Amino acid sequence: MTTSRRPRRVAMLSAHTSPLEQPGSGDAGGMNVYVLELARRLARRGVEVEVFTRATSRHLPPVVEAAPGVVVRHVTAGPFEGLTKDDLPSQLCGFVRDVLRAEVVAGPDHFDLVHSHYWLSGQVGTVAAERWDVPLVHTMHTMAKVKNAHLAEGDRAEPIGRVAGEEEIVRIADRLVANTQEERRELVDLYGAAPDRVDVVHPGVDLEVFRSGRRDESRTLLGLPDDAAVLLFAGRIQPLKAPDVVLRAAAVMIDRDPALRERLQVVVVGGASGSGLDRPTSLVELADDLGIADVVRLEPAVTQAELAGWYAAADVVCVPSYNESFGLVAIEAQACGTPVVAARVGGLSTAVADGVSGVLVDGHDPRDYADALHPLLTDRAHRDAMGQKAVAHATGFGWDATVDRVLEVYARALDERPDHDRADNGTTKDA
Repeated sequence: MTTSRRPRRVAMLSAHTSPLEQPGSGDAGGMNVYVLELARRLARRGVEVEVFTRATSRHLPPVVEAAPGVVVRHVTAGPFEGLTKDDLPSQLCGFVRDVLRAEVVAGPDHFDLVHSHYWLSGQVGTVAAERWDVPLVHTMHTMAKVKNAHLAEGDRAEPIGRVAGEEEIVRIADRLVANTQEERRELVDLYGAAPDRVDVVHPGVDLEVFRSGRRDESRTLLGLPDDAAVLLFAGRIQPLKAPDVVLRAAAVMIDRDPALRERLQVVVVGGASGSGLDRPTSLVELADDLGIADVVRLEPAVTQAELAGWYAAADVVCVPSYNESFGLVAIEAQACGTPVVAARVGGLSTAVADGVSGVLVDGHDPRDYADALHPLLTDRAHRDAMGQKAVAHATGFGWDATVDRVLEVYARALDERPDHDRADNGTTKDA
């Protein structure tokens, strides 16, 4: 008995944030990039994808064709505006209803597999997969137990309801996708996942968008002097991401090396998110308090193409997060030829080759980050040598490899359901 090992159509669930949203602010981040790019790449391989996400405006069209073979469905679930991620669990019933309605409208056997992203989507996925009698593949992206074990000062702990929800998903899902071996270990040790049901698939990076060799061009476009020492933070402004550590490290470097102030530019690209919304002006206030407001430049979230320009223009990118399931920013920056100084947490230990493509720092002491950042900002030869190795390291995280692995996961999920035999799709079985 053989199987062609490929679904014809996948229902991809991203309940709390749309893949069409601008990453870098609100709830939009690396997961948005991942979901949309994965859907596009799967479609290019002949797998149609329908992405379900919550509508956040009455003006959004019900269906958007995001790419050939990829549609995004905006599902009405609760008020369009004014809801935070913490409010969404109470709105999932409405979301489930409309997701299930999609197959009723399209006809039976419309979907061959469900792939849910983040725990809220996983809750929906458990219902949809059971109703449609198809496999459920789930990617956590972040996990409550891990986040609660590494809380930043001023951040809020994840509620017990999320923990219970994640435990249920781990128990029910046919396959779990972990971004790294470390995340796989966490799923097994903290959530009791069966080791043989957890597959490691590194997120991909678009190596055509994020590419090296554009430093001078990018600096000209962004108004950065050629001799500037550019330290970049890119991401959502919230305690978890620790942008304050970047500013504090800059203040330490200036205190140690006053001449650096003349060339240093600390650029923060991104918008407030999560508990960072409680103090949207916190970085402005911190820069004033540290006496470095003259070297700090705050920029809003930008498109992927524009972000690639910022990476290319920077001397070093800093990712001091308290936790990251992977750390897509680190890989994107390295693909642009820019070394990364990052916290030795979660997936960042995989994303950054310590001492080769960047530097991993234990803890969040700004003095330790200053120690790692200063040589890369002041020694051009050292920076260029590490930047070349960063490009080579990032090349191993291209999207082709990611999609290959995801299709393998889908194949396992389908093969493990011997009774799943549908007419007229890509997973029919021959005796």
